[in-house]
Amino acid sequence: MARAKRFGIKKREKGINVTPFVDVLLVVLVIFILTSNASIPGIQVNLPKASSSMALEKPKTKAITVDNAGQIFLDAYPVSLAELEDRLRTEKALTPDFPVIVRGDAQVQYARVVEVLDLLRRIDLNQVGLVTGKPQG
Repeated sequence: MARAKRFGIKKREKGINVTPFVDVLLVVLVIFILTSNASIPGIQVNLPKASSSMALEKPKTKAITVDNAGQIFLDAYPVSLAELEDRLRTEKALTPDFPVIVRGDAQVQYARVVEVLDLLRRIDLNQVGLVTGKPQG
């Protein structure tokens, strides 16, 4: 008996080892924090109101925003119509069926949003959504 204690054989302590459980919980917490902040990038605009709206957020969604001055943004970066077409054609080559949402300010000229929609039709993008706000009522 004295010999067992002398060479370091230990008795197993009673209780549950919670260290692996805490490690798993920390990993889950980090994943939750990273995914909870994931949303569609874009700039803040005053959206027109509609009676019903659906959530359009999907992975790989591209957001095209037209602000009240008529400036076009792709994922919060200002672009011209030609640059927008080049970038969307490149994305279509990589991912043929990616969703696109168009966010137009309520004060923007309708013709500017139509130019963007016409460009999306020429590129042959099928998953296009128009973003509206919820009516205040």
